[in-house]
Amino acid sequence: MFAFYGANRTGRWAGRIIQLQNLPQNHMDDLAEARSLVRDGNFEALELLYDNIPNVLSELVRTAFVPKPGYKYIVSDFSAIEARVLSFLAGEQWRINVFREGKDIYCASASQMFGVEKHGVNSHLRQKGKIAELALGYGGSTGALTSMGALEMGLTEEELHPLVTAWREANPNIVRFWWDIDAAVKKAVMYKTSVNSHGFRFYYQSGMLFIDLPSGRRLSYVKPKIGTNRFGSDCVTYEGINLGKWTRLETYGPKITENLTQAVARDILAYSMRTLKDFFIVGSVHDELVIECPPDTSLETICDQMGKTPPWIPGIGLRADGYECRFYMKQ
Repeated sequence: MFAFYGANRTGRWAGRIIQLQNLPQNHMDDLAEARSLVRDGNFEALELLYDNIPNVLSELVRTAFVPKPGYKYIVSDFSAIEARVLSFLAGEQWRINVFREGKDIYCASASQMFGVEKHGVNSHLRQKGKIAELALGYGGSTGALTSMGALEMGLTEEELHPLVTAWREANPNIVRFWWDIDAAVKKAVMYKTSVNSHGFRFYYQSGMLFIDLPSGRRLSYVKPKIGTNRFGSDCVTYEGINLGKWTRLETYGPKITENLTQAVARDILAYSMRTLKDFFIVGSVHDELVIECPPDTSLETICDQMGKTPPWIPGIGLRADGYECRFYMKQ
């Protein structure tokens, strides 16, 4: 149910058949009880206890996956992996310090954006920090905030643009990283040459744009050339698949930054899978590993092993957290 290298822009695994990477999340406090009612066919009690039966059934989809008898699942994932990788690649030191000190990036982001320390009277700013972190890391603006549910979270349209400005001013190295990458890609394509930037090598070869990653793997873009975007500015275009058909696609610095960040995160996960090769990994979902193991297997051991830093990206400061369960779930 997992296709190796299914996402051709990053090399991530992709879901197949049941699409475990896109299963509905579960938020119910009494998940095990609801699951038992469905398993036992006690639909009368189910209707009595829950108003929205389709929603209950949706949340229970994950729980259909169970370990073999006498075993358990350990679900372990990286803490804020994309934010960590992006911060490290761009050299945004205040963010790197936040992760090293084990602090909340959403609170820290709000503090950096608004120049305040978190306490009761301004605790609401964490929500603004959270939505900004989720929406703005790859060049997103007000549209990205809206797509991420900013208005549903209580923000007004008048707050969105100042929020974008505040986040970018708080993260100047990330913004600079976007446009350094943009310039490197354009130069490599325009002059069919090789360019080094921020630990990556961008080069044109045999009608392809290649990007060497820290792990030694490389990304490729087919038949790149300089084109014009909808704003009338130069951009790089390449041939790729969109809606099942080959077509010419636009890209630019922030989008390639997203590709690079997710590709590096993918390689970190692949490295962790190799360090955990003695365990039975039954699934990998984005930044998460699902391991079927005997009941005496240590959760701490799994998380410590998963959080080991690959030798090709020293100093990034990874952390893995996890939990045990007798059926697959999101904690």
